[in-house]
Amino acid sequence: MIGLTYLAALLLSLGGLALLDRRFRLAFWSDPRRAALTVGLGVVAFLLWDGAGLVLGIFARGDSPHMTGLLLAPELPVEEAFFLALLCYTALLVWRWFDRQAALRARAGREQEAPR
Repeated sequence: MIGLTYLAALLLSLGGLALLDRRFRLAFWSDPRRAALTVGLGVVAFLLWDGAGLVLGIFARGDSPHMTGLLLAPELPVEEAFFLALLCYTALLVWRWFDRQAALRARAGREQEAPR
């Protein structure tokens, strides 16, 4: 059971992000196709980066009793894909939130400048 701790934490964190996303309609609840494409491409790009690092001997898999031991490829644990999804999803939500806040500020500025 302890071998699922890290994966469970990642899945719990992804669920928390999904709740925030649903509440504020930032990504998947705003434009699901574009959000899935963005997160998916980010995960694939980072997995390719990880693969290159593993081939070059820059990266190596560490041992931990908290990991499942399942591998996507030699030296590439399955938890890495979920971590990268968490990373990309977090970045997307932060970007969308800042973008929305900037748009709201710009709209408020235009309304203040408009003649009455």
